[in-house]
Amino acid sequence: MDNRKFGYIRVSNRDQNEPRQLQSMKEVGISNRDIFVDKQSGKDFKREQYQSLKHHLRAGDVLYIHSLDCFGRNKEEILKEWMDITKNIKSDIVVLDMPLLDTTNYQDSLGTFISDLVLQILLWLAEEERERIKKRQREGIDVALKNGVQFGRPKAEITDAFIEVYKEWKAERITATEAMRRADMKRTTFYKLIREYETIQAKLMMVRFLFAQLYRWLPFRKR
Repeated sequence: MDNRKFGYIRVSNRDQNEPRQLQSMKEVGISNRDIFVDKQSGKDFKREQYQSLKHHLRAGDVLYIHSLDCFGRNKEEILKEWMDITKNIKSDIVVLDMPLLDTTNYQDSLGTFISDLVLQILLWLAEEERERIKKRQREGIDVALKNGVQFGRPKAEITDAFIEVYKEWKAERITATEAMRRADMKRTTFYKLIREYETIQAKLMMVRFLFAQLYRWLPFRKR
Protein backbone atom coordinates (compact mmCIF):
# COMPACT_ATOMS: atom_id res chain seq x y z
CA MET A 1 0.00 0.00 0.00
CA ASP A 2 1.30 3.45 -0.94
CA ASN A 3 2.11 5.91 1.80
CA ARG A 4 -0.49 8.65 2.19
CA LYS A 5 -0.42 12.36 2.91
CA PHE A 6 -2.76 13.74 5.56
CA GLY A 7 -3.45 17.30 6.60
CA TYR A 8 -4.61 18.54 9.98
CA ILE A 9 -6.24 21.93 10.53
CA ARG A 10 -7.35 23.48 13.81
CA VAL A 11 -9.19 26.75 14.18
CA SER A 12 -10.76 28.05 17.38
CA ASN A 13 -13.68 30.08 16.05
CA ARG A 14 -15.47 31.30 12.95
CA ASP A 15 -13.15 34.28 12.50
CA GLN A 16 -10.06 32.17 11.96
CA ASN A 17 -8.77 31.69 8.46
CA GLU A 18 -9.51 28.05 7.72
CA PRO A 19 -9.23 28.63 3.91
CA ARG A 20 -5.61 29.76 4.35
CA GLN A 21 -4.70 26.48 5.98
CA LEU A 22 -6.73 24.47 3.46
CA GLN A 23 -4.89 26.13 0.60
CA SER A 24 -1.50 25.30 2.09
CA MET A 25 -2.56 21.63 2.33
CA LYS A 26 -3.74 21.50 -1.28
CA GLU A 27 -0.48 23.06 -2.45
CA VAL A 28 1.42 19.99 -1.20
CA GLY A 29 -0.98 17.63 -2.91
CA ILE A 30 -3.35 16.56 -0.12
CA SER A 31 -6.87 15.62 -1.21
CA ASN A 32 -9.91 16.96 0.62
CA ARG A 33 -10.80 13.52 1.97
CA ASP A 34 -7.46 13.34 3.78
CA ILE A 35 -7.74 16.73 5.48
CA PHE A 36 -9.12 16.68 9.04
CA VAL A 37 -10.48 19.89 10.60
CA ASP A 38 -11.24 20.67 14.24
CA LYS A 39 -12.91 23.89 15.32
CA GLN A 40 -12.02 24.19 18.98
CA SER A 41 -9.38 25.28 21.46
CA GLY A 42 -5.83 23.94 21.26
CA LYS A 43 -5.48 23.45 25.03
CA ASP A 44 -5.43 19.65 24.64
CA PHE A 45 -5.77 16.93 22.00
CA LYS A 46 -9.21 15.64 22.96
CA ARG A 47 -10.52 16.59 19.54
CA GLU A 48 -12.79 14.40 17.45
CA GLN A 49 -11.17 14.95 14.06
CA TYR A 50 -7.63 14.77 15.41
CA GLN A 51 -8.33 11.42 17.05
CA SER A 52 -9.90 10.18 13.81
CA LEU A 53 -6.79 11.31 11.93
CA LYS A 54 -4.50 9.35 14.26
CA HIS A 55 -6.64 6.27 13.69
CA HIS A 56 -5.93 6.56 9.95
CA LEU A 57 -2.17 7.16 10.22
CA ARG A 58 0.14 4.28 9.33
CA ALA A 59 3.90 3.83 9.24
CA GLY A 60 5.41 5.82 6.39
CA ASP A 61 2.48 8.24 6.08
CA VAL A 62 3.12 11.99 6.30
CA LEU A 63 1.09 14.39 8.43
CA TYR A 64 1.14 18.04 7.37
CA ILE A 65 0.22 20.88 9.72
CA HIS A 66 0.32 24.56 8.87
CA SER A 67 2.08 25.67 12.07
CA LEU A 68 2.71 24.52 15.64
CA ASP A 69 0.05 26.97 16.85
CA CYS A 70 -2.47 25.14 14.67
CA PHE A 71 -1.38 21.80 16.14
CA GLY A 72 -1.82 22.78 19.78
CA ARG A 73 -1.04 25.27 22.52
CA ASN A 74 0.32 23.15 25.35
CA LYS A 75 4.04 22.30 25.19
CA GLU A 76 3.86 18.98 27.01
CA GLU A 77 0.83 17.83 25.05
CA ILE A 78 2.43 18.73 21.71
CA LEU A 79 5.63 16.86 22.58
CA LYS A 80 3.64 13.81 23.66
CA GLU A 81 1.63 13.70 20.43
CA TRP A 82 4.70 14.42 18.27
CA MET A 83 6.58 11.50 19.81
CA ASP A 84 3.57 9.19 19.56
CA ILE A 85 3.18 9.87 15.86
CA THR A 86 6.87 9.76 14.92
CA LYS A 87 8.12 7.06 17.29
CA ASN A 88 5.15 4.74 17.86
CA ILE A 89 3.04 5.10 14.71
CA LYS A 90 6.23 5.82 12.70
CA SER A 91 4.64 8.46 10.51
CA ASP A 92 6.42 11.67 9.54
CA ILE A 93 5.34 15.22 10.42
CA VAL A 94 5.87 18.31 8.29
CA VAL A 95 5.25 21.80 9.74
CA LEU A 96 4.69 23.92 6.64
CA ASP A 97 5.76 27.27 8.08
CA MET A 98 8.85 25.79 9.76
CA PRO A 99 11.04 23.81 7.30
CA LEU A 100 13.31 22.65 10.12
CA LEU A 101 10.38 20.70 11.56
CA ASP A 102 10.13 18.25 8.68
CA THR A 103 10.94 14.73 9.85
CA THR A 104 11.12 13.45 6.25
CA ASN A 105 14.42 15.33 5.99
CA TYR A 106 16.18 13.27 8.63
CA GLN A 107 17.56 9.85 7.84
CA ASP A 108 19.50 8.93 10.98
CA SER A 109 19.43 9.24 14.76
CA LEU A 110 21.46 12.47 14.77
CA GLY A 111 19.00 14.14 12.42
CA THR A 112 16.06 13.00 14.52
CA PHE A 113 17.78 14.30 17.65
CA ILE A 114 18.28 17.74 16.07
CA SER A 115 14.65 17.85 14.89
CA ASP A 116 13.37 16.95 18.35
CA LEU A 117 15.69 19.52 19.92
CA VAL A 118 14.46 22.29 17.62
CA LEU A 119 10.87 21.39 18.46
CA GLN A 120 11.49 21.48 22.21
CA ILE A 121 13.35 24.80 22.08
CA LEU A 122 10.63 26.48 20.00
CA LEU A 123 7.88 25.18 22.28
CA TRP A 124 9.82 26.17 25.38
CA LEU A 125 10.38 29.72 24.10
CA ALA A 126 6.73 30.18 23.16
CA GLU A 127 5.47 28.88 26.50
CA GLU A 128 8.01 30.86 28.52
CA GLU A 129 6.97 34.04 26.77
CA ARG A 130 3.28 33.34 27.37
CA GLU A 131 3.97 32.66 31.05
CA ARG A 132 6.06 35.81 31.33
CA ILE A 133 3.23 37.89 29.91
CA LYS A 134 0.68 36.27 32.23
CA LYS A 135 2.95 36.80 35.24
CA ARG A 136 3.43 40.46 34.37
CA GLN A 137 -0.32 40.89 33.97
CA ARG A 138 -1.03 39.21 37.32
CA GLU A 139 1.55 41.36 39.07
CA GLY A 140 0.04 44.49 37.55
CA ILE A 141 -3.44 43.47 38.67
CA ASP A 142 -2.24 42.70 42.21
CA VAL A 143 -0.60 46.11 42.53
CA ALA A 144 -3.68 47.86 41.17
CA LEU A 145 -5.98 45.99 43.55
CA LYS A 146 -3.82 47.00 46.51
CA ASN A 147 -4.18 50.60 45.36
CA GLY A 148 -7.95 50.29 45.29
CA VAL A 149 -8.43 50.07 41.52
CA GLN A 150 -11.73 48.48 40.51
CA PHE A 151 -11.62 46.24 37.45
CA GLY A 152 -14.39 45.79 34.93
CA ARG A 153 -13.70 43.60 31.90
CA PRO A 154 -11.15 40.74 32.25
CA LYS A 155 -7.58 41.42 31.21
CA ALA A 156 -7.06 40.83 27.49
CA GLU A 157 -4.64 38.05 26.58
CA ILE A 158 -3.09 36.64 23.42
CA THR A 159 -5.45 33.87 22.36
CA ASP A 160 -5.83 31.71 19.26
CA ALA A 161 -8.64 33.99 18.10
CA PHE A 162 -6.48 37.10 18.54
CA ILE A 163 -3.59 35.52 16.60
CA GLU A 164 -5.81 34.72 13.65
CA VAL A 165 -7.31 38.22 13.64
CA TYR A 166 -3.79 39.65 13.85
CA LYS A 167 -2.67 37.59 10.85
CA GLU A 168 -5.67 38.74 8.81
CA TRP A 169 -4.93 42.37 9.70
CA LYS A 170 -1.18 42.02 9.07
CA ALA A 171 -1.87 40.56 5.62
CA GLU A 172 -4.11 43.60 4.94
CA ARG A 173 -7.14 41.39 4.37
CA ILE A 174 -9.08 43.31 7.01
CA THR A 175 -8.81 46.83 8.42
CA ALA A 176 -7.64 47.63 11.94
CA THR A 177 -11.19 48.69 12.78
CA GLU A 178 -12.54 45.32 11.66
CA ALA A 179 -9.76 43.49 13.52
CA MET A 180 -10.61 45.33 16.74
CA ARG A 181 -14.28 44.53 16.24
CA ARG A 182 -13.59 40.82 15.75
CA ALA A 183 -11.22 40.73 18.72
CA ASP A 184 -13.70 42.76 20.80
CA MET A 185 -10.93 45.11 21.93
CA LYS A 186 -10.35 48.80 22.22
CA ARG A 187 -7.60 50.40 20.17
CA THR A 188 -5.05 50.67 23.02
CA THR A 189 -5.54 47.03 24.06
CA PHE A 190 -5.38 45.79 20.47
CA TYR A 191 -2.06 47.49 19.73
CA LYS A 192 -0.64 46.53 23.12
CA LEU A 193 -1.25 42.84 22.39
CA ILE A 194 0.22 43.29 18.92
CA ARG A 195 3.47 44.54 20.46
CA GLU A 196 3.57 41.60 22.87
CA TYR A 197 2.83 39.06 20.14
CA GLU A 198 5.41 40.52 17.77
CA THR A 199 8.02 40.37 20.55
CA ILE A 200 7.33 36.65 20.90
CA GLN A 201 7.53 36.14 17.15
CA ALA A 202 10.81 38.07 16.90
CA LYS A 203 12.42 35.74 19.43
CA LEU A 204 11.13 32.69 17.61
CA MET A 205 12.40 34.06 14.30
CA MET A 206 15.86 34.47 15.78
CA VAL A 207 15.87 30.84 16.91
CA ARG A 208 14.64 29.74 13.50
CA PHE A 209 17.41 31.71 11.80
CA LEU A 210 20.11 30.21 14.01
CA PHE A 211 18.91 26.68 13.43
CA ALA A 212 18.52 27.33 9.71
CA GLN A 213 22.19 28.30 9.57
CA LEU A 214 23.09 25.14 11.48
CA TYR A 215 20.89 23.03 9.20
CA ARG A 216 22.75 24.23 6.09
CA TRP A 217 25.91 22.55 7.31
CA LEU A 218 24.53 19.35 8.80
CA PRO A 219 25.51 16.22 6.86
CA PHE A 220 22.24 14.34 7.35
CA ARG A 221 19.89 16.67 5.46
CA LYS A 222 18.37 15.54 2.19
CA ARG A 223 20.22 16.36 -1.01
